[in-house]
Amino acid sequence: MKTSPISSMPLEARAPDKRIDDRPGFKESLMSSMKEVNDLQAKAHEAMTDLSTGRSSNIHEAMLAIQKAEISFKMMMQVRNKIITAYQEIMRMSV
Repeated sequence: MKTSPISSMPLEARAPDKRIDDRPGFKESLMSSMKEVNDLQAKAHEAMTDLSTGRSSNIHEAMLAIQKAEISFKMMMQVRNKIITAYQEIMRMSV
């Protein structure tokens, strides 16, 4: 049985495989958000295609879909930048 270098408690006892609550973890939340951004990008592309081929004449809805996709993508990029900055700060910490 492996022990942590920080404490004598076995690693298996410190890091259980199952979550205590049913809330999604960080990874699941991040993946869900990225899927949502991807869906908005696909809807914007579909709206642009419909507008350019004449299947739709509602330019307002197309522009709204494009703006939603753009804003969500920018937000995702800012979250990514913050995650990278936090990771770099953690890596600079001395133990």
